[in-house]
Amino acid sequence: MKIQDAPVSRAQHLIPAIAILALALIVAWLSYTREPAAAFLFPRLIGSVMLLLALWNFVRALLGMAKVGDGLRGTAVLNLLPGLVLLLVFVLFAAKYLGFYAASTAAFFGVYSLYDPASHLSLSSWLKRLVITIGFMAVIYGLFTLLLKVQTPRGLFF
Repeated sequence: MKIQDAPVSRAQHLIPAIAILALALIVAWLSYTREPAAAFLFPRLIGSVMLLLALWNFVRALLGMAKVGDGLRGTAVLNLLPGLVLLLVFVLFAAKYLGFYAASTAAFFGVYSLYDPASHLSLSSWLKRLVITIGFMAVIYGLFTLLLKVQTPRGLFF
């Protein structure tokens, strides 16, 4: 069954802008209401910037200034759905139970594998995905733990 794409309307820009704004509000609210306050300094900074950008994006979509792209079409939603489900599992369950770094590694590898156009039958493409995932997570670990000294969720592994 093929989903027919309708012409671009303002709602196709406004609905994603509302979703992003809602997410930014939740992130900012959580970062300002959690204790200890010192541990949430970096999330507050990121949450505040995210909220400002989401507000700007929402206003642009509301005023019809968001003319770039085709908006959110049915086929795009279907293409994004597996990655969104994987990220929801990460946010709601995996980070808490497995630990931030173990869950992030699994989520990054999963999303990368889902959307990588390289062959899924080739050993070299799987090795490339694995090396890139390890490199990316090394950068994330260095940034969060060593440089910024951010407390990440601890879980079963680390």
